[in-house]
Amino acid sequence: MCLFRRYRKLRKEVETKFLQSIRYDSIMPTPEGVSPESSSPRTGISIGRDAQASAQDRLIVALDVPDAASAFALVDRLEGRCHWFKVGLELLVAAGPQIVEKLAARSYSVFLDLKFHDIPNTVAGAVRSAAALGAKLMTVHAAGGPAMLAAAREALAGVASQDSNDRPQLLAVTVLTSMDRQQLGAIGIDRDPAAQVESLARMGLEAGIRGFVCSPEEVERLRKIGGPEAVLVAPGIRPAGAAIGDQKRIATPADALRRGASYLVVGRPITQAADPAAAVQAVLTEMSAAAKL
Repeated sequence: MCLFRRYRKLRKEVETKFLQSIRYDSIMPTPEGVSPESSSPRTGISIGRDAQASAQDRLIVALDVPDAASAFALVDRLEGRCHWFKVGLELLVAAGPQIVEKLAARSYSVFLDLKFHDIPNTVAGAVRSAAALGAKLMTVHAAGGPAMLAAAREALAGVASQDSNDRPQLLAVTVLTSMDRQQLGAIGIDRDPAAQVESLARMGLEAGIRGFVCSPEEVERLRKIGGPEAVLVAPGIRPAGAAIGDQKRIATPADALRRGASYLVVGRPITQAADPAAAVQAVLTEMSAAAKL
């Protein structure tokens, strides 16, 4: 355990640069219409690494649990298998912002998924506060509009204590994976989820956003739109045989990676498993196999 923790501390310096260095085209076939030469060459830490280690860098385990004790019990059970954990509304409300700081202090990378959606000034302040906690990924709702997205991006760019390679990655949430066309229609949006996701992503790109959260069904299209440098985080991941639950637009880990996802978020198939460590290993094995194709 101690050896592993020392190793993780050594890798923390390069961990924070992973979002800028990952090259989708270095581990997956480039989708039609996307040229690897469209961006400057980068030497990502995933290049030349074995598939298992690369999978660990791209799997985010959702700590969708009711309190800090449950969260850290799960984190301890997954020691050595995961580098990323997601903190969402349930856990943050129960445990407070310090849950992010405690995870970061243990050299884990934290995806703070609070989906900020408010007036531009309020969201800008929330983004600055989230960055101060040590989160490496954070979310805002794309539906907040271009002014809100621009304010969030500018707030993050203005974080004085962090250089450009060390700032958190801002992600715009497009359409929740629990939404289908019927649910969109109920809130006055008369189009299918894929069209809405694309519309919001294009708006986000114009506002300077380069990271998005979308279901696996829209990943391939957003990869073509955003190019190899876009950071695409896909929730709604369900290994073969796992319960779908309240998700509408899903895919297996292998399918999501083949479509171009940068990171996969997996929650209940791991957190509700009888053996979470075995469940994580099964997901990593499937991800590793996909990366070798």
